Amino acid sequence: ASEPSYFDQQRDMLVGEIAVSLEKVLQNLNKLNRSLEEVIGVGNEFSPVEALWSQFENVMAKDPAENEDAGQRAHGDEHDDDDE
Repeated sequence: ASEPSYFDQQRDMLVGEIAVSLEKVLQNLNKLNRSLEEVIGVGNEFSPVEALWSQFENVMAKDPAENEDAGQRAHGDEHDDDDE
């Protein structure tokens, strides 16, 4: 068996370096994936708070005249009951 040529030696060395580099890339992708899962988990913890603020925003965004009409209807219904 003859010795590998210079080209074969260099190719094997480069293939080995590429394999090591790809392993590092895979490890870093796994770390990134775990970090993204943690970020998503933290974000999901704020979902109830976001829903509460959204409800508050919807209440505050209503037209004040609309709120007065609703209040008058409610008071009008109470007065109708008193008349009976």
